[in-house]
Amino acid sequence: MIRFILSRLWQGALVLVGVACTVFFLFQVLPGDPVALLAGQRSDEATRAAIAADLGLDQPLPGQLLGYLNDVSPLGLHPRDSAGVARYGGLTLLPLGGERAVVLKAPYLRRSFQSNKEVLAILLDHFTGTLWLALAAMLLATVVGIALGIVAALRAHTWLDRMLVSTSILGISVPSFVAGILVAITFGYYWSAYTGLNLTGQLYETDPFTGRHLVLKNLLLPALALGVRPLAIIVQLTRSSMLDVLSQDYIRTARAKGLSEYRVVVGHALKNALNPVVTAVSGWLASLMAGAFFIEYIFNWKGLGTVTLRAVENLDFPVVMGATVFIAALFVLVNIVVDILYALLDPRVKLG
Repeated sequence: MIRFILSRLWQGALVLVGVACTVFFLFQVLPGDPVALLAGQRSDEATRAAIAADLGLDQPLPGQLLGYLNDVSPLGLHPRDSAGVARYGGLTLLPLGGERAVVLKAPYLRRSFQSNKEVLAILLDHFTGTLWLALAAMLLATVVGIALGIVAALRAHTWLDRMLVSTSILGISVPSFVAGILVAITFGYYWSAYTGLNLTGQLYETDPFTGRHLVLKNLLLPALALGVRPLAIIVQLTRSSMLDVLSQDYIRTARAKGLSEYRVVVGHALKNALNPVVTAVSGWLASLMAGAFFIEYIFNWKGLGTVTLRAVENLDFPVVMGATVFIAALFVLVNIVVDILYALLDPRVKLG
């Protein structure tokens, strides 16, 4: 098992190195002068040279790439002087003599061109909103999708089944940003007097009299828009799996023994039919967090998507680069955890 985990960690590290290299070279060809954005158009040459040296822009391209990989890696080679400690911090693992050492640290994703704040701090400040949105969308899609899939399977080949299947196909086909616009306009604007829901809003709001408080209703519309596609997929998966299980011999035997339909479905069929659904849902959290970008922008939701798209508009490249690497790391981490859980539940995965 340890070898299996180390193998997955090594593969994940290689993926992240590839993502970081791709992001670095992609942003090398984009227009804009980072030094001018940080220093201003009227700065003197000494200031511009100091900023270029701080960003590593005074080095050739291979040196800039190695510097970027060294910064974003949690294990890097960094100076031991006061400047290095102030920038990277972390735990010194191996002094190399002179002024350098191998350091275990938080990834350094550079600083924002607009606010001069560390990119990692900006992303972590907005991460909670995206995480709650993805969890709410996944919970909504799972609960409603499984329920509708069971109904479709139990009413197979009826008008209700055909309606649910057709609707789920439509839900799979509609892009998330289109679903977001439709949900926002319908429930948050035209029908807001009946739904009591707002077009925009945050998970936490501050009232001048009562202070900061949780507003869960603001989460409903973004979660619904983000969860439309996975909900439709879960309906199809549940229906197909339930139909397959309901045709098995042990289900016919249970019915022949006189068990009620409820006990047959819930006690015997459902637990076996949910295996492919659980497999699909377990790996969707990172995908939903990445898919939340445009949903957050539509609903003005404070999350990774909003801060990243605004950074694109302002040519704030470190934030965009950092967000890309951050989301890629989430994908890799979630997939590694899911692979380990599969290996624990199914010994055949270890042998593979």
